[in-house]
Amino acid sequence: MTCFLPCRKGSERVPKKNIRPIAGYQYGLLEIKLNQLLSSQRIDHIILSTNDPDVIAYARSVDSPRLEIRTRADELASSSTSTDQLIEYAGTQVEQGDLLWTHVTSPFLTARHYDDMIEAYLAKREEGYDSLMSVNELRGFLWNDAGPINYDRNVEKWPRTQTLEPLYEINSAVFLAPLEVYRTRNDRIGDAPFKYVLDKIQGFDIDWEDDFLMAAAMLTAGIGKTGFET
Repeated sequence: MTCFLPCRKGSERVPKKNIRPIAGYQYGLLEIKLNQLLSSQRIDHIILSTNDPDVIAYARSVDSPRLEIRTRADELASSSTSTDQLIEYAGTQVEQGDLLWTHVTSPFLTARHYDDMIEAYLAKREEGYDSLMSVNELRGFLWNDAGPINYDRNVEKWPRTQTLEPLYEINSAVFLAPLEVYRTRNDRIGDAPFKYVLDKIQGFDIDWEDDFLMAAAMLTAGIGKTGFET
């Protein structure tokens, strides 16, 4: 299994989020993530795609033949680069097989989680699913401007939350698909993705400064695991 790990420089919402020190990890989220991925029993090859000299400098200090640094052109690593453009690029980085796309911003996934998701993906392919994406299950009272979207107040104004129809939020922790999906659909999921539900801590995604500070507090307090163990 090949892993694609994008780490561009110039993060705007969380400055230097890839290697900013966090909870005793000198090289931050990147240090945590590489340890997790290199502890996986199912990931054979990690492509670190970056245009950040600091990321490259740290990655070169990591002694593993499974880790490959690939320098990405700045025009494919700017704040204006669309995810669709990056997906098209990722599809050119591997010749065949399956691609696991992940981010450093999911620090609470353990190596075991990655292995479990890979195993689930392979099993679900046999059942007719063509890809896998990690999600958070939402069972709260969810509204849009028109009113509630997952329950009917004409039937019951305040139903028990455990009886609500679940909705799913893509948490961007993992996308798994065969390379043909990238090349034929320019996408990282197919027509029939399996929704792999993570708990709130596993699915925690660092997108804003507040998220970074909360993750730092949780890591310092020992809540969740950074998870190098299998």
